[in-house]
Order: sequence, then C-alpha cells, then structure tokens
Amino acid sequence: MIWIPTVTGESSSSSTAQDSITSNHLALQDQRHPQDIALNTLYYPSQQSEDNFTPSETGEAVHNQVAEQRRPSLKLDIEHIQQKDKSRPDSSSDSSQMGRKSPRPRRQDSDRPTTRPTGEQNGHASGSMDPQIELRRKHSSLESSSPASPTARLMSRDDFSLNEKPPLTPTSPSDDTSFFELPRQDRRNFLLLVLLYFLQGIPMGLAIGSVPFLLKSHLSYGQIGVFSLASYPYSLKLLWSPIVDAVWSPTLGRRKSWILPIQACSGLGMIYLGSKIKDMMVSAGANDGSGVWSFTGWWFFLVFLCATQDIAVDGWALTLLSLPNLSYASTAQTVGLTAGHFLSYTVFLAFNSPDFANRWFRSTPSEVGVMTLGGYLIFWGWSYLIVTLGLAMLKREEKTKKKDSIMEVYRSMIGILKLKNIQSIIIVHLIAKIGFQANDGVTNLKLLDKGFSQEDLALTVLIDFPFEISLGYYAGRWSAAYPAMHVWCWAFIGRLIAAVVAQGVVMIFPKDGVQTWYLLTVIASHIFSTFTNTVMFVAISAFHAKISDPLIGGTYMTLLATVSNLGGTFPRIFVLKLVDYFTVATCHPPSSTPTDLKGDLVTSTFSCALEAQKHRCLEGGGTCDISRDGYYITNVVCVIIGVVTFWGYIRPAAMKLQALPLRAWRLVDPDSR
Repeated sequence: MIWIPTVTGESSSSSTAQDSITSNHLALQDQRHPQDIALNTLYYPSQQSEDNFTPSETGEAVHNQVAEQRRPSLKLDIEHIQQKDKSRPDSSSDSSQMGRKSPRPRRQDSDRPTTRPTGEQNGHASGSMDPQIELRRKHSSLESSSPASPTARLMSRDDFSLNEKPPLTPTSPSDDTSFFELPRQDRRNFLLLVLLYFLQGIPMGLAIGSVPFLLKSHLSYGQIGVFSLASYPYSLKLLWSPIVDAVWSPTLGRRKSWILPIQACSGLGMIYLGSKIKDMMVSAGANDGSGVWSFTGWWFFLVFLCATQDIAVDGWALTLLSLPNLSYASTAQTVGLTAGHFLSYTVFLAFNSPDFANRWFRSTPSEVGVMTLGGYLIFWGWSYLIVTLGLAMLKREEKTKKKDSIMEVYRSMIGILKLKNIQSIIIVHLIAKIGFQANDGVTNLKLLDKGFSQEDLALTVLIDFPFEISLGYYAGRWSAAYPAMHVWCWAFIGRLIAAVVAQGVVMIFPKDGVQTWYLLTVIASHIFSTFTNTVMFVAISAFHAKISDPLIGGTYMTLLATVSNLGGTFPRIFVLKLVDYFTVATCHPPSSTPTDLKGDLVTSTFSCALEAQKHRCLEGGGTCDISRDGYYITNVVCVIIGVVTFWGYIRPAAMKLQALPLRAWRLVDPDSR
C-alpha cells in the first residue's frame, strides 16, 4: 500500500483510506492474541491478511527487543495519539469522510505547493515528510477519532497482558514436509494423536464391522440395521460437544479432564462386555431377534464414550501441533482410526474364523478361532487403562486461562450454524454418502450369502490392511499439496465407480465355488473401494482442520465431523430395510424326507427373504430360491442418486466452498464491527 500525505483540510483519497481500513480490519480479525495484535499494529502495520501470513523482516528477536523497550510507555503512546487526532481541526472531517468522496469541491491552500517534490513523483515519500504525517503512517491502525478503536478495546480486555511472549506470526504450511522433517515436538505429539485415535478405532471397528458379521447368522438385514443405531453417538456428539469444550478442570487441563476419565470408563466397559458378550449375542438372536434392542443399547453406550473422547481429542489436535503442520492432524486421525478400525474389523475377523485358524495355525482342527470376541474386548479394556495411566503421568497439557461458560459455547455453535457456507457444507455431508450405502453396508454380507467363506473374506481384508495404512498417509500428503475439496471430489467419483464394480463382482460369483481368479478379483475390488473411501475421509478431514476456528476448540471440528458421520449412518438403516423389501425368495419343501434334519420338516412353500425364515427353510430340509435379489436394485438406486446429486449440487457447492477465504468461516465479534 502507498501512503500519500494529505493537505490539511482536504479529504484523503477514497481508495487509500478504504485500503487502510480493510488492511487493519483483516489484521485485527485474524491475529487472535490481544498482545500480538497490539504489538503488530504498532510496529508492523503492513502485515498481510490471514491467507498470506508472513513473518516480519526484522525477525522475532528484533520484535521482542522493540516490544521490551516500548512496553512501559505503550499505553501512553496510544493515549497521546488519540488526543492528537482529536485536537486536530481536520480529524473529524478526515474520519467522517474516509472511504467516500467529499461532497465539497477541493480547494488549494495558498501556502502549500500544488505539486509534489521530486522525490514523490513516483509515489515514494521524500525524506522531508511531515513528522506528523509520518507518525500517522506508523500508527495507521489507530487512525480513528473514537476512543473505542480496535486496539484500545483489545488493550482494555482483562486477558490483555504484555508480560508474556507474543506468539509467532502464523505461516502457511509446506506442501512437501514429510513426517521426519517435522520438529521433534510435533513428531511426538503426532504419534500421541495417532495412539489416541487408534484406541477410538478399536470399539468402532467392532460395532460397525465385526459384530454385524457375527450377528448375520442370527438376524435379518433389517434387524442388523437396528444394530447400526449403536454407531449413532458419533453422529449426535454435537449435542454435548459444547459441554466438553466448556467444563474442565484447570488442574488436569482442558482436554485431559475429559480424555482420562472417558478412557478409563471405556476400558472398564470393554472388560465387562467381554465377560458377558457370549450370552448377550445368544439373547440378541432369540425370539426372532427381539433381543437386538438391549444388545444394541450396550454398544450404544460404549460408542457414546468413544464419541465423547473424540470431541476432546479433536480439540487437543488443534493445539498439540504447530500451525504450519496442522494438516498432519487429519493424517493422524486417518492413520489412527484406520488402524484401530481395521484391527478390530479385518484382523479380528481373520483370527476369529475357525477355518482360517485351522488352515494356518493348527494341526488339530477346532470349532473356535484363535481369538474370541470376549477375550479381544477384555485385552483392549486393560490396554485402555494402561494407556490412560501413562497419559496421566507422562503428558502435561499446556495451561489455558480462558474458560467459557456452556451457554457461550452453545451460542458459538448456533452462530456457526447460521453461517451460509456452513449450511451448504451440512447439506453436502447429509446427501454425499447415499450413493455408497449399499456397497458399504451390504456387499460383504452378500458375498457371504453367495458362498464366499469367512476364511477368504478374512484373507481379503488382511491383504487390504497394509494398503489402507500406507495409502492413508499419502492421501494426507495429497490433501496438503492440492485443494482438499478437489481431492475429495475425485475420490467421490472413484467411490461411485467402486460401487458399480462391487456389484459386478457379486454378480459373477462362480457356481462351482471360489477359485483363485475370483479371490484376486474380490481383493482388487475391495482395495479400490476402501482406498477411495480413505481418500475422501482424509481430504474432508483436512478441509475441516483448515477452516475450523481454534478459538472455539473442538466445537467447530465436532460440528463438521458430526454432520459428516450422520450422512453415513442415517441412510444405512433404510438401505438395509430396502434390501429385505425388494428381495423375493421362496422356500420349497424337499421331495423326500432328509435324514439330517436340524429343525421341523418343511411341508409347504413360504417366503424366505428374511434371515430367520431362511434358517427355518434350510434347517427343515427345504431349498430357498431367490427370484429377485434386493441388493442389486438397492445398489443401482443408490448409485443413480449419487450421480445426480454429485453433478447437480455436490460438486458445484464443494468448489464454491473451497474458494472461500478463511475469514468466511469465522464468527464475527460484534465488538469488532
């Protein structure tokens, strides 16, 4: 910006004054720390906006030296400048006409030159500039006749202090910074975040993946849809996230106040479930699945604890990592949750399978796998308690003085929801995952129905596991190097293609059993599907971390993550019920009485579309003939909805959201208007 001295009694240039207002408003809006705002306003008036933070050329050492020298007289300087501006006869005129043209004609002073000196012909100030004008240039952010200027208001706040070192000016993160190039403290905190997210993934992998598979032999698709309600706390955690942000103990720290007790309760809950889980699963399948509601309630409580811990960890991630490396928060979340989820889903299913264990680990066959669900829960319950104890003793949380009331945090959350761009991204999240629901929730179950053994499925997911971990890391790098929503849109298209490919794989299931070529086809399809899923998750998490306001702690991140999770959970129960609704299957009685009956002999035809009816048919010696498979119809409908919504609304909205500046995602303080 070029600063041009104005003649006393004349209005200043409209564009110059407007540039001054805009520059200082952006600086005050985004340099959050009051002490840093005041010092940068006084000594560095030409800072850039929030999208292009650059450190001062003088460096931090000179900044600290100047601040130390000016500290005793800082308030006196401000009062002196304000009084000077008030006493000047043209101050009210300048301030009232700043940013607009004067209605009066310009006049010339007879004792002032009508042309600039030679040194100012090209717009550069000469060495003989009026000292009063030079003072006004240096303190441009205080150019106001009102005593309630932004800097004065900031200095009058209770939490303003010059006794603490001001924070470093934020810089843009490097796109090609690898993990080993991070500062040592960031590497340690990154690994801590991975561990905390990993622990959250353990019960989530069981609730979303393994347990529905173990219940498949007892429940229909619709009843398994009822159990999917156990994952809803992740989609509802927004309701209590302000409490997690506002209520905490100064002794333990803002985030550890919640992480420590929640992890301890989770560990104890997993130990209890592990000791009772076998009887609970038998009760869930009894009386045509009527016990599924109480079984779902126990898992709902366990997932509720994990969701509450996730709120605290999300908020802690924004402060554990330095600002230039904040994009690694989404990478830590992806690596940790993916590892925990796949360990409980894929690895556990493999070692829980009797066929897999008998083939690879035993010489004498057994009817149980290497791992049982009860033993797995008890092991990780104790692991939770050990990690919690270590976290309490070894990790100190940075102390914070500010403590908002619960109502203040709720008001902040309501204010966020009123932002038009937030409303747009909520709509995108709620409809974005409809196109993939049938593939994500039914494809693997349908493969088991077709005759794909649990042993082969376990081998598939075991091979997929290292791909997910490594590709999740690189997906985080891509999201940092390219616009996150662009990466997300490309992964969206890939995920729609994966849904179509998965249906084709199910349709070509060989009648003579699984062969090597088909097993490799399933593995390739599974890797492609989960890869696109991971890229979408990493990209949107990186976008959330970028736009979230750290001043509101975990509430902003939780709001965005909640609507994203809700978009993946609320359609699933309806999709699973649609599969049962569209399926047409008839049980035909046997032509002769079998010798190995496991139930009552089937003597007449009846529908065997539901799982309980199918079991009754097979155990009675009948044959369940599927004339119309509801999976194919449901998957096609989902993909069509995904294509229409993507090209019609989701992609244009995502591109608009990506183009918005960071200040569009911030709440405006009424006092700063």
